[in-house]
Amino acid sequence: MTTNPDKLAKQVETTVKNPGHPPLEQWNPELSGDMDLRVSRDGQWIFKGEPMAREAIVRLFSTILRREADGDYYLVTPVEKWRIQVEDTPLLAHSLEASGEGELQVLSLTTSVGETLEIGPDHPLAIGTYENSDEPRPVVAVRHGVEARLVTAAYYDLAERAIERVEDGQSVFGVWSHGIFYKIGQGG
Repeated sequence: MTTNPDKLAKQVETTVKNPGHPPLEQWNPELSGDMDLRVSRDGQWIFKGEPMAREAIVRLFSTILRREADGDYYLVTPVEKWRIQVEDTPLLAHSLEASGEGELQVLSLTTSVGETLEIGPDHPLAIGTYENSDEPRPVVAVRHGVEARLVTAAYYDLAERAIERVEDGQSVFGVWSHGIFYKIGQGG
């Protein structure tokens, strides 16, 4: 067993047939331990105090990452499970794109590892706030409990697409994507 990112990446590459989206839900190894790997709030993956130099490993690790019911993040292979530290979300989302209009609009974002996510049933949008703050915390679900936080520019692009409507007698702002209305704020 190893906590070395290069060796773990090599193990994944040799054992996983479809590295794009491995079947993490089928893998349930015992905890191997804690890896000295931290994802900072600005999206940097840091191993033993140094940013990971190989982006290919970060991309690979993003496909074997899951957040479990305990709230912790784990890198999971068929035979190993390493807990890592995540300051906010392990991925960032940027480059908001829109196609269509109104209820037929589809919004998509690109993650910090180059994956495009369409906001919708598979990748819902949620706007929360940071603890002890009114600062918005917009996230989109990726998979396996992992979220990508929208960077400020993407959040502003999202806000520019917001429309106002009345729900239960209350004015709310939100956006449409894949026929779903996502609330992003209260009306005035």
